[in-house]
Amino acid sequence: MLDRWTMPLTQRPLLKLATAFEGRLSPDQVTLLSFIIGISALPLLAFGYYGLALVAIVINRIGDGLDGALARQIGLQSDAGGFLDIGLDFVFYAAVVLGFGLADPANNALAAAFLLFAFIGTGTSFLAFAIATQQRDADQQEKIRPDLPNKAFYYLEGLTEGTETVIALIVFCLFPQHFAWFASLFAVACLITTVTRLWGGYRALA
Repeated sequence: MLDRWTMPLTQRPLLKLATAFEGRLSPDQVTLLSFIIGISALPLLAFGYYGLALVAIVINRIGDGLDGALARQIGLQSDAGGFLDIGLDFVFYAAVVLGFGLADPANNALAAAFLLFAFIGTGTSFLAFAIATQQRDADQQEKIRPDLPNKAFYYLEGLTEGTETVIALIVFCLFPQHFAWFASLFAVACLITTVTRLWGGYRALA
């Protein structure tokens, strides 16, 4: 829901940061390095190091925007890079939720499972629509694609997108004692997103 407004605000800082990495790392290397840092949040969370996990999460999210900015700046945008980026994003999101579940199974396991269930809905509706849209010609794609030109995939907007997910992960780390409540609330929002994407995607493709 918020990506439409947050993405334009982040593009200029990301392009400046990309200049510092130009010639040093490729976009795919940035993607992989960001993922490695981000996935370290899983053991950090499991052992209760919430502050360090938050740092890993923030670095991962910066890297997630940086790889695309670097690719556009040096003209190396590719389907392979976009595929790698989104694939590792979903693994990262799930790993963070699992980390909270492992940190306090008695209190967090059920909420973590509920959120992972909801993530399956948002992820599959996201990717299924992208696949269906990619099979259409350019004119048809432009009619149903939202105004997010820096995305590698065509997808439908929803109540919970990248910005909302990052905010949720940060809130989880800042208030780990309330993870179960916040995660359950976010899961409900994700389920709403799934329903609206399935309905909206079907109507758009029909």
